[in-house]
Amino acid sequence: MTVHDVARRLPALADLRNLCRSLAMLDAILSPDWESRYHSFDAGWAVGEEMASMRSGSGDEYSIVFSAAGGYVRGFGHESAMNPYGNDGEPWPGVVDDVPEAFRPFVEEPAFTDEDGVPVVTACLWRGAADDRWHHGAIDFPVGRTDPDGTTALFTLLVDPSPEAFQRFAEDYYEVTVDLAAVSDVYALRPLDQELVSSLNAEVTLADLAQDISGIGYPQPARRPI
Repeated sequence: MTVHDVARRLPALADLRNLCRSLAMLDAILSPDWESRYHSFDAGWAVGEEMASMRSGSGDEYSIVFSAAGGYVRGFGHESAMNPYGNDGEPWPGVVDDVPEAFRPFVEEPAFTDEDGVPVVTACLWRGAADDRWHHGAIDFPVGRTDPDGTTALFTLLVDPSPEAFQRFAEDYYEVTVDLAAVSDVYALRPLDQELVSSLNAEVTLADLAQDISGIGYPQPARRPI
């Protein structure tokens, strides 16, 4: 898979945002320790901007910024042949060259660059708020590589937005049994209750998740009648 395939399969902006919030909420339930989480979502990342992110723990990562302009996706596969550090400290030709002006600040965003200002990126996509598809740059990929830009490992759960895909991932990553019906409820953005939380992690309470729910922008639990 390459960024070309991701662009064809990535959900539309609203659906991708919802998926990213669900992934972050599931990880918050399964991993109370924030540092051990795979996915996160910051609904207040900047004024008028939200950010979804992934950290694999082994060097792979992505960031997705949602703003009034649309969506900007930055992926970094640390073993990718298109790693800037194997290309004279510059992004691979074409990866970020065609990013529109509306999204250019994200290319140079300090959170997405190293200490020398080099964009930490091997794959990049963007979609304007009124666009009907995702875009990417004109890239000559390295020859003989099945995953040249690292997108296969980076975006698996985004191009297969099914509860079953998350269940397979989580059971492997967290080494626990994961309830598929509960995952489906979170994918549907069902407000959490203790029964739903306990079906995923019996050691976590709804109160434990209050800050995560707010920070992710996940629907708030229903208030009990007085």
